[in-house]
Amino acid sequence: MAGTKRDGNKDDLMAFLMERNLPVDEMTAGKIADEILRSRPEQGYPTVSNALQWRLQYGRVIESAGQIEGIRRVV
Repeated sequence: MAGTKRDGNKDDLMAFLMERNLPVDEMTAGKIADEILRSRPEQGYPTVSNALQWRLQYGRVIESAGQIEGIRRVV
């Protein structure tokens, strides 16, 4: 249920973050979990998935394929 307290701890939060395949290492996940425990965030909504973020970041590189030496388009 959204907005309810579920008595999670740091290990629970770290597992949740790691299961989502976020681009963070264990140490960073621990820092994020500590921050969540210190200051509980309000419910929000994700805006960009990791996959979409990756496509946006590398889209420019893919567009440059064949125009810049060393970048080749793979089909």
